[in-house]
Amino acid sequence: MFTLTCNILPKVRRPTIIRATLESSANSNTTDGYQNILMMRHGDRIDQVDPLWLDTAARPWDPPLVHDGMVRAFRTGQRIRSQIRFTIHRVFVSPFIRCVQTASEVVNALSAVDLDPSATTSKDVLSIDKSKLKVSIEFGLSEMLNTISIKPEIVPKDRKFEFLISDLESMFPEGMVDHNAVPAYKEMPLWGETVQGCTDRYLSVVNTLADQYPSENLLFVTHGEGVRTTFATYKEVEVYDIEYCACAELRRHVSSQDGSTKAGHFEVITSLGQSGIKYH
Repeated sequence: MFTLTCNILPKVRRPTIIRATLESSANSNTTDGYQNILMMRHGDRIDQVDPLWLDTAARPWDPPLVHDGMVRAFRTGQRIRSQIRFTIHRVFVSPFIRCVQTASEVVNALSAVDLDPSATTSKDVLSIDKSKLKVSIEFGLSEMLNTISIKPEIVPKDRKFEFLISDLESMFPEGMVDHNAVPAYKEMPLWGETVQGCTDRYLSVVNTLADQYPSENLLFVTHGEGVRTTFATYKEVEVYDIEYCACAELRRHVSSQDGSTKAGHFEVITSLGQSGIKYH
């Protein structure tokens, strides 16, 4: 589980004007609707199940999922597909392996053709509709890079967290990675960031990518702090626990006229007991 008591949060950003184009109706130059965002934590990580894994791990700061984490992620994707009343168009994911594995399971569940209700992981998916959505690695969704989230004894000696992006992208179905997407962060955050700096980073990513794709619904696969920050900021509450694969669901009104798009501020529309997020 994820627990953090710090709740220093910035003010919610005011509505902005975005230069973008939304899909217009046949009879009008004006489009009104909602943009939806899911902010999701990764699944069960191996170092929390098997502490001895750290003794021999080549990258102890980047633990993968256990099998139960894969199952939880896939089933979360199934629930999103069957219960959420909007289509996910685009997925952005932290480069940490536990997030990429989580996102891969969710993407397979969302994109499976004739999904078998008895399927438990992506290995049970026989066919994928590659036109369903696009995926991108986003450095800005990375873990909070300080000793609150990562023990100093397992941090790389040079304080550089390096990833082979091509290997991470290969974990998604062929043709679903969008290499033309412009990331919010082109490089990894620096080690030693403050909690407030990390909060600012996560909120900046949400707003930057939402503004970049105002006519699309987005899924962000990130870490517990990312979900906590987003939920606590827009719900204006204190979050004290984030379960694996918990989701914060955000929505904002978007209207477009003559190529100019106006977006309101985000609101949380997930109810307590439904999201895996505990707060007061």
